[in-house]
Amino acid sequence: MKSVFDVLSERGFIEQITDEDLVRDLLQNERVTCYIGFDPTAASLHIGSLVPIMSLAHMQRAGHKPIALVGGGTALIGDPSGKTEMRQILTREQIDHNAQCLRKQLSHYLDFSDGRAMLVNNAEWLVQLNYIEFLRDIGRHFSVNKMLAAESYRMRLERGLNFIEFNYMLLQSYDFYYLFEHYQCVLQMGGNDQWGNMLAGSDLIRRMTGKNAFSMTFPLITTSSGHKMGKTEKGTVWLDGALTSPYEYYQYWANTEDADVERFLGLFTFLPMEEVRKVRSLDGAELNMAKTVLAFEATKVTHGEEAALAAWKAAVEAFHVRPVSEELFPSSTLPRTAAERDGAALPSIRKRKTELDPGIAAFDLFFEAGLCATKSEARRLLSQGGGYVNNRQIGAFDEKIGLDDRDEQGCIRLRKGKKKHVVVEVLEE
Repeated sequence: MKSVFDVLSERGFIEQITDEDLVRDLLQNERVTCYIGFDPTAASLHIGSLVPIMSLAHMQRAGHKPIALVGGGTALIGDPSGKTEMRQILTREQIDHNAQCLRKQLSHYLDFSDGRAMLVNNAEWLVQLNYIEFLRDIGRHFSVNKMLAAESYRMRLERGLNFIEFNYMLLQSYDFYYLFEHYQCVLQMGGNDQWGNMLAGSDLIRRMTGKNAFSMTFPLITTSSGHKMGKTEKGTVWLDGALTSPYEYYQYWANTEDADVERFLGLFTFLPMEEVRKVRSLDGAELNMAKTVLAFEATKVTHGEEAALAAWKAAVEAFHVRPVSEELFPSSTLPRTAAERDGAALPSIRKRKTELDPGIAAFDLFFEAGLCATKSEARRLLSQGGGYVNNRQIGAFDEKIGLDDRDEQGCIRLRKGKKKHVVVEVLEE
């Protein structure tokens, strides 16, 4: 049976890790408590936070206990990691508000019931620290030379690194030590830009307790074209549906670059990897189907299945997305058949082949489909050019619509004006 280490590895989560063999054995044979810190500098997390969030979800699914740490205390200082300039210092009130928002948001991904996961705020212990005692008990274990060699600090030395930020490594290390002592947390996880801070935390625990604690980092995700994840022309893609609607969120994933589809399915959905790996052999229409599955499944993870279905239906109506083959991604809950797709997303009627073989007058079919209240209204609509079949304008009100008008999915699409649609499903005899 696969351990969560194998799952994270094959799905592309692991970048660097301390004591790989020990961590692999630990995750295989013991129930581990792990943690990741989240920065409360905004009221919502964004797509860039999804890799660590998904990693915690995988840990929980494998029976381990995740801790989501909201950095209410460290946010009062600001993390210099990966930043070329000092962050804006927020007030305690702003940070507390953001922290409460993140607590609610993270509960969409993790089950916090019955102690299966924890939410903690490091302000609970950092704000209470006595500075002199902290320097004496914690600060003495840190080498300034080693700290300056850390990439997060070296990036800032030319522009200027102030003393407040210089303390950040000590505080993050203390977080790990505090969670180790109080919650038996032995594994810290996070982005690869945190590697230096995480190593310092593992080292602090070893120096303070004589015991081992471990660190694991994830790759910093960019698209194949080199763009940062979660950035669009409209701005940041947030996980909060009030800031980025589920439909916009769905469309972000639907527009994934071809080269990223397999990787993103592994990272941002829970679909089995044996299905995900099939993407590398897909192209054309089937690759676009894979993007539909990615968009649906990723939206379902963040916003729930109902919102994912609504976003998918809107995309179907707007872009006439073809149904996903039943052979592709059988574990996905995305509706598959034309009836499931169009019947769920758009109104539909059914006609037998024998009825359509000789053709049906357009005004009769529009009336039967309920697009017009009377046949007279249907004649006027079609005579004025307001009726369409498969996006082709109908030339005359009595034009015959039949089997030759079926689309690639075997359906006939009728449209009144710009917004009213009905799908005609063609039934076999």
